[in-house]
Amino acid sequence: MTRIFTLLVFLVSLELAGQIKQPLPSRQQLAWHDMEFYFFMHFGPNTFTDKEWGHGDEPEEIFNPSRLDCRQWVKVAKEAGAKGIIITAKHHDGFCLWPSKYSKHTVRESKWKEGKGDVLKELSQACKEQGLKFGVYISPWDRNHPDYGTEKYNDVFVNMMKELFTNYGPIWELWWDGANGEGPNGKKQVYDWRRFENTVRQLSPTTVIFSDIGPDIRWVGNESGIAGKTNWNYLDTAGYKRGLGAPANDTLQQGNILGKNWIPAECDVSIRPGWFWHANEDTLVKSPECLFDLYLKSVGRGANLLLNVPPDNRGLIHENDVEALIGFKKIKDENFKNNLLKQAKPELLVHDFSSGAGEVTDDSVGTFRTLKKLNRKTTGHGMLFFTFTKKTRLNCISIQEAIQNGQCIKGFEITFWNGGTVVDEIKGSTIGNKRIITFPVKEVTGVSILINDANCLPAISEMAAYLIDEKLIEQ
Repeated sequence: MTRIFTLLVFLVSLELAGQIKQPLPSRQQLAWHDMEFYFFMHFGPNTFTDKEWGHGDEPEEIFNPSRLDCRQWVKVAKEAGAKGIIITAKHHDGFCLWPSKYSKHTVRESKWKEGKGDVLKELSQACKEQGLKFGVYISPWDRNHPDYGTEKYNDVFVNMMKELFTNYGPIWELWWDGANGEGPNGKKQVYDWRRFENTVRQLSPTTVIFSDIGPDIRWVGNESGIAGKTNWNYLDTAGYKRGLGAPANDTLQQGNILGKNWIPAECDVSIRPGWFWHANEDTLVKSPECLFDLYLKSVGRGANLLLNVPPDNRGLIHENDVEALIGFKKIKDENFKNNLLKQAKPELLVHDFSSGAGEVTDDSVGTFRTLKKLNRKTTGHGMLFFTFTKKTRLNCISIQEAIQNGQCIKGFEITFWNGGTVVDEIKGSTIGNKRIITFPVKEVTGVSILINDANCLPAISEMAAYLIDEKLIEQ
């Protein structure tokens, strides 16, 4: 049973119809949530000039990777467990990684492949061959284009996006930032965001669009890769703009509990100190353990992780980055391979009766258990209880909410048991697509979760418990 089918069943249920008063994710957003982890790739003239933000006056011939291999990028991404790649097709310097008809600052004017190269063509083909999603970052700021700062530039930007979707699709995610500085004429651009959005919707209705305020995916409010411990998929956007007019960073990090739009958070962070490759950062690549910690603080808090892995001046992912990424995948696989709850008896306890709850350990987000209120006088809902046949050691719990029904849970309590005795309790707020909680090792005979506060009828799709390497847990 897929998430979409489950959503249809939920909508027609008379019992639950009254609960649907909040935004729900679209089909494309549900698919986006399932991606969890994918690559960002900053690549362009800055790779060769040792800059982070180019000025747009860099000579085109500076872009000349000696061994560019997009298949290597895709191979590394797959081996790291990433499900897609978003490439900086045009950064603020205005240089296009494809031979755009609407710019004279492109790969066509470079020395690479004697001007006949096309990075987007090679990467989109490599992604299709290996089953990865292909996404594009295109900066609206252009420090090179002579029309920037005039109404004519909005036509240029729209035409560039038309090239992207016509020649390199399908494009799964389109990434906009709100950068808006001066162009070569000293003027800033008044972006026609409504027109830009409408263009994308017409060309590719299934593409999810990222920016500070969506419309589909929002920035998490920092570039550290960390979501809020409270993280709502809801966001109010009325009165806000992209860039300097965006909501406060702490609002972006946590979302709005009663927000009017389903706009979940994406956590962007680089594997290196900078976003573009710099030779002096080859020894400063984040360790596998650090990447795992970022996973816990992004995906493990209901967001997605967009990890920047910049190609070097050869056009390859550097060996040090590859080693860290493969190490991260190994840590993740080894520590999450054994769901201890599969060895336990799962029950749903409501009032004075119980029933089986195998749906929450069946490895399917399309099946779930709803947790009705314990009684009319309390905000608490039914309890999921897992009983082990023997004492079991664990230090990690993963919970997934059935977000196809909306994000309902705003308070939960995990209790650890030895027989009928409570060993310890952990309280949390939101769950969302996935919540991973780590803690010092506990030896227990049972684990329960109680939803003690919710905006609507809560439903759990999956739960897991693990005994992970204690060195990976932040004390």
